[in-house]
Amino acid sequence: MLALSEFFREDVDPAALPLVSRLSGAWPMLSVFVTLFRGGDEEVLVRLLVLRELGARADAPRWSPQEIAQRFAYLNDTKLSTVLARLKDGDLLLWDGDAGLWQLSEGARVALSALSTMVDFAGDDVELGYLTSQVAAGQAVGQLSDDALAHLLARLNELTCEFEDALESQSEFRIRAAQHRLEAVWRWVAKSTEVVRGLTADETLTLAQLAQAQAVALAQSRMLALAGTFERRLAQLAAQRVHLGISGLTSTDIADWLRHRQQGQLGKLAAGALSFAPEPAFLSTPELADVAEYELIARERARAGDAVLPGSTSAPVSGVPEIERLLEAEAMYDTLTTLGMAGETGFPIDRAVLAGSYDETAYRLSLLSLLGDPDMRGDDSIVAQLARLPLRLTGGLGVTEPEHPEVACLSDATLSRIPQDGH
Repeated sequence: MLALSEFFREDVDPAALPLVSRLSGAWPMLSVFVTLFRGGDEEVLVRLLVLRELGARADAPRWSPQEIAQRFAYLNDTKLSTVLARLKDGDLLLWDGDAGLWQLSEGARVALSALSTMVDFAGDDVELGYLTSQVAAGQAVGQLSDDALAHLLARLNELTCEFEDALESQSEFRIRAAQHRLEAVWRWVAKSTEVVRGLTADETLTLAQLAQAQAVALAQSRMLALAGTFERRLAQLAAQRVHLGISGLTSTDIADWLRHRQQGQLGKLAAGALSFAPEPAFLSTPELADVAEYELIARERARAGDAVLPGSTSAPVSGVPEIERLLEAEAMYDTLTTLGMAGETGFPIDRAVLAGSYDETAYRLSLLSLLGDPDMRGDDSIVAQLARLPLRLTGGLGVTEPEHPEVACLSDATLSRIPQDGH
């Protein structure tokens, strides 16, 4: 076994390092975890199972060998004896020879308490809750840990960086995923806000702890400010969607559909649609390729540059007359005006967009993305008037199934009126 000093440089005394001294001082408690987690995954799992079962009986914490054998009748007798002996050698189980009973040691109780908290918080998007609970527990008993505050601050900063990276990516899918993640950790951010509010009001904190608590509060504020940014960025991306004719589909729908296809399916879709340039296998080095560049590429490019421009052609005529789109926009405007002024706090979009056919419904649905568009302010068209209506589009995470001969499902988004001039 290597000595501790062998892990450090010859001119460094491990005992002089504050972190090493702190860990060494806590080694009697840390050795409990060494006993629990040494070995294979299956051994560790059974060891934790036995220890948690023994520690779960609060009314009678001491166990006789017969009670242990009865409680763990589902385990192999030899394996159970090995686990009990291992826990005893690691000072997690204590044997009272006079009474003939087993009981958990003080270190085992502390380890079980820490593990129980960790197991209860196991899962997605709850690590922030676990870190917050550690800070809250330390504050409640007057034993606030600087490390717990530092871990909470670090996790908040990590989440904020993830959300900011998603916003900078300009990817609607990454932004929506980050928005869902923010909603998932929102309750833990609210809880940590309450904890930090109590910390800043605590006069017993040191200056270093108070500075860390203020840094945590600042990180929380930055994260909460991103909630509105997500909504604005998604609205901007929605306004930039390309609508594919009168089908009702957008470029986002196509991208989402492609993202959910398997690699083999994408390969079949691309078959015959992509062409690949031949790779000259005879060029063995980059130097040869550089010498041959003019003959292979530059000369052909120069010849192609002498080509004449193609003749002009007429733009394709839209399959749907503009007058029909104008009438649909006017009907949509009248419907939204009537529903928005009826005094309702909100109404589902199907009351405004459902029309006689699928094409009409799809066109009306596309008009909703223009609501609140600032680029429409100087325009007097009916579409611009519709965009300036004091309505806000919210929700839309689920779908509804309207009774319609051509529309199978529709977003469950709602339209609500934006108060104007205090009304």
